[in-house]
Amino acid sequence: MGFPTNHSTFEAKGPAVRPAAGAPPAAGRRTDAVHAFDLDAVLAQFPLLVAGRRGEKPLVYLDNAATTHKPECVLSALEYYYRCANANVDRGVYPLATASTKLYEEARRTAALFVGAAEDEIVFTSGATAALNLVAYSWGMEHLQPGDEVVLTMAEHHSNLLPWQQVARLKGAKLVYLLPDAQGRIPDEEIDAKIGPRTKIAAVAHVSNVLGSVFPVRRVADAVHAYGGALVADCAQSVAHLPVDVRALDADFLAFSGHKMYGPMGVGVLYGRRELLAGMEPLLRGGGMIESVFEQHAAFADAPARFEAGTPNVAGAVGLAEAMRFLLEVGYDAVRARERRLVERLLAGLAALPDVRVHGAPHREDGVAGGGAPEPSRCGAVSFNVRGVDANDVAAALARDNVAVRAGAHCAEPLVRYLGERATCRASLALYNTEEDVDRFLSSVENAKRNVSRMIMASMH
Repeated sequence: MGFPTNHSTFEAKGPAVRPAAGAPPAAGRRTDAVHAFDLDAVLAQFPLLVAGRRGEKPLVYLDNAATTHKPECVLSALEYYYRCANANVDRGVYPLATASTKLYEEARRTAALFVGAAEDEIVFTSGATAALNLVAYSWGMEHLQPGDEVVLTMAEHHSNLLPWQQVARLKGAKLVYLLPDAQGRIPDEEIDAKIGPRTKIAAVAHVSNVLGSVFPVRRVADAVHAYGGALVADCAQSVAHLPVDVRALDADFLAFSGHKMYGPMGVGVLYGRRELLAGMEPLLRGGGMIESVFEQHAAFADAPARFEAGTPNVAGAVGLAEAMRFLLEVGYDAVRARERRLVERLLAGLAALPDVRVHGAPHREDGVAGGGAPEPSRCGAVSFNVRGVDANDVAAALARDNVAVRAGAHCAEPLVRYLGERATCRASLALYNTEEDVDRFLSSVENAKRNVSRMIMASMH
């Protein structure tokens, strides 16, 4: 939304202009040949990246799976809220409080439309981690029985693993893992073999934060629903790359964070089916989530309020809604076309380097998702190792070239161990990355062994 200005110190900045994917680019500006995508217009919306591209070694930011940068429209939304609408929601009838509440509920409406849900099925949380813990402890604890099974993929982020470990331990349930093949995919036969009558919950990532693999969430949903179980989808790594629709995925619960999709840190969304949320106890208890309170007992408000105890991150929700609008206006077709070219370039470049091992699919193919819609086999996260060099040393060598990647287990230790590694390097792409970014990254990886040796020698003197 174009935020109004009613504060003298805010007027000079004004609302940011978001680039429409279909708008014709100005003469001389870089575009994506596959789709009308004014790359320079997109880049101009990210002030930190604009500043980072100045200097002798411009920043190449390839750590987008950890967090993305924020466009001007999101920054303006946050600034507008705190300058012009800061008040606690649902706590007052004065104009500022009603304005704040209106912005918060408009953000909920935007989030509901973004994932194809109803407004009362959208709970704002501090992020995907909080959302997944809420499902595990409020729904899982009530519905799991001794001997039940919870199905996960081996590629789960710890946020979608550790809560289920604890709940399964407390309830006497068992964790069962879907194993990816050499291409980083979950085969149909693995789903058929692991999901059965004892499966009460399947909690799976839509996209792996290590492999970049797009997992068959709808196929898993169909399998678990056939036995009366529930599907929990972790979409933290997919919402910036793929359209996410709760009906198309047939998810019972779905979680994602704002900061991985160009929104603010500290805010996220939990979608839950209305009838499931209605039967859940709140995990946190306090102000704003009650119907009435007596000395010895309390009655809780209906969802979503019952799961939003305390003062919510209103500014975060407003900024997240603006990030959603930004993505929709750029267009997922444009995002996917852009990403396809960059991923293929990156994978081909790594394949040409003799000492590099890429994990997961060696190329990006479009497949068919549930409902018949085309879907890529992998998104923008690519993990790799350089033979004979520790992953952290590789990342440090790239950092000297101002190429930002992440090294470690990426909060997915079971998967990295399953891959036979202690740690991997991960490059992850976003809509603002360029061919030059990919080429700088490849050049730096090619020289990593030599540069690591120089770093070791320098440290010895």
